[in-house]
Amino acid sequence: MSYNKPNLGLIAGQGELPLLVAAGIKASGGRVCCVGLRDQFDSKLPGLCDEFHQAGIVQLGKWIKLLQRWDINQAIMVGRVAKTQMHDPLKLFRQLPDWRAVKLWYRHLRHDHRTAALLTALADELAINGINLIDSTTYIPQHMASPGVMTANKPNEQQKGDIDFAWPLLERIVELDIGQSMAVRDRDVIAVEAVEGTSALIKRAGELCKAKGWTLLKTASATHDMRADVPTIGVETIEQLANAGAGCIALGAGRVILIDKPKVLEAANKAKIAVVGV
Repeated sequence: MSYNKPNLGLIAGQGELPLLVAAGIKASGGRVCCVGLRDQFDSKLPGLCDEFHQAGIVQLGKWIKLLQRWDINQAIMVGRVAKTQMHDPLKLFRQLPDWRAVKLWYRHLRHDHRTAALLTALADELAINGINLIDSTTYIPQHMASPGVMTANKPNEQQKGDIDFAWPLLERIVELDIGQSMAVRDRDVIAVEAVEGTSALIKRAGELCKAKGWTLLKTASATHDMRADVPTIGVETIEQLANAGAGCIALGAGRVILIDKPKVLEAANKAKIAVVGV
């Protein structure tokens, strides 16, 4: 195939992020050739793509065949796949894995389920077949957390103190690959994220801390591979935080995606939650 516009591959999981990336690729003049992960991708996604086909989350060989058919040499992988599903072999095998995925699992992942290990193994396998995964934020720079206060609401003195206290702790946690988020109030750590994800952390923090105005901190490590699993927040996150009594969010500047940044900041302003880039 030969086109005047460059072909960009998109491997898409859950959520709105693949929609933003597809729109960003189109806005840059590229053609979007997408592998939608079965039972994961948003129903609006096929309409934003020039080429679209679905494949199981463990049908790696099918991903590669489709991307090669579309003459893809660069691809972006975005969107959630529930980590609990990745830890459930029965659910994975119901997706009918192909032999390439089985070999990858057996050689590299059966004893290491960390996201970083999975990404490295997938990226290496794709690269062997001429497909290079690139930074997943390449086409959405306008949706990244920026330094300083991003909302009309500003953090109060207590929240500023909590950020100063907890940010070095969060940096240690992300470097150890434990999680990407932490909840803090009055320099007291309420909860730390692990495999359960940010939504569950927010719910737990709200249950543990009855006082209003606590702070959520979220970032990625300095060495985080930006090709996948980049931390995100969305409008739903703001709603969850408001319901749980949070008053401030501190995000790693250039390291956290706001899924549709204008809408996220508008929701934060309505909820009287300060959003700060660190």
